[in-house]
Amino acid sequence: MKTLRLGFSPCPNDTFIFGPLATGRLDIPDCSLDIIHEDVETLNNLAREGRLELTKISVHTFALVATHYALLRSGAALGRGCGPLVVAREPRNMESLGGETIAIPGELTTANLLLQLYGKGFSRVFPMSYETIIPRLQQGDFAAGVIIHEGRFTYHNYGLHKVLDLGGWWEETQDLPVPLGAILVRRDLEPDVARAVEDGIRRSLLYSRQHPGEIWSYIKMHAQEMDDSVIRQHIDLYVNDYSLELGDEGSLAIRTLLELAYTRGLVPRLQGDLFLEE
Repeated sequence: MKTLRLGFSPCPNDTFIFGPLATGRLDIPDCSLDIIHEDVETLNNLAREGRLELTKISVHTFALVATHYALLRSGAALGRGCGPLVVAREPRNMESLGGETIAIPGELTTANLLLQLYGKGFSRVFPMSYETIIPRLQQGDFAAGVIIHEGRFTYHNYGLHKVLDLGGWWEETQDLPVPLGAILVRRDLEPDVARAVEDGIRRSLLYSRQHPGEIWSYIKMHAQEMDDSVIRQHIDLYVNDYSLELGDEGSLAIRTLLELAYTRGLVPRLQGDLFLEE
């Protein structure tokens, strides 16, 4: 029996996808899973250290670890209408933020990469845990912030104003879904084990869709006191057909984002193939 460390965030989209595996309702043949719950920026840094055999990461980070990790085709977070938002305490535009400090949910996040790809980029950023950005904006600590996850649904409740939908900007300029997160497998893992894991993630997602009530308590336990309606919105937005299978369009979206970032000097050129078997 091979033990694999699997890292993913406590956000509802991840706990929905991995819930059946994490709670023992499904398993992966000849493998046991050691589940690691961490925020995405912590997972990004763990991937840079090569600590986990399997992990959710920001697509931004993949360019930094692609020599040691490959993509899996299931479990990803891509889509349309689901990208990060730039918000502020008062109505303003992106050009007015050029010399201001912007709070971001981590330097290695795709949210920050999209921010840096917009216009000439923004040099004054302050990384912090994503759940603290809205409270800090309310306190007036920053001119603006890039929000992700459930913040898309709740920022209005805190008197904040949308400055730009970075995901919408990406979709308009590239005509591709915004590639936010993906699941990586370490390249030193045996290909048959990697395929079994990929199949297990896909089965886990399908199980959650067929039996959502069975894993609801697990999702709620990790959902940081979100209302049920917000949890459902979160899952509906971030878990989609790309989560089951990246497909050609999903793979192209990832390649396009990282190639554009390379031309801007933001990441190294993507090294190695996206997937183990290429």
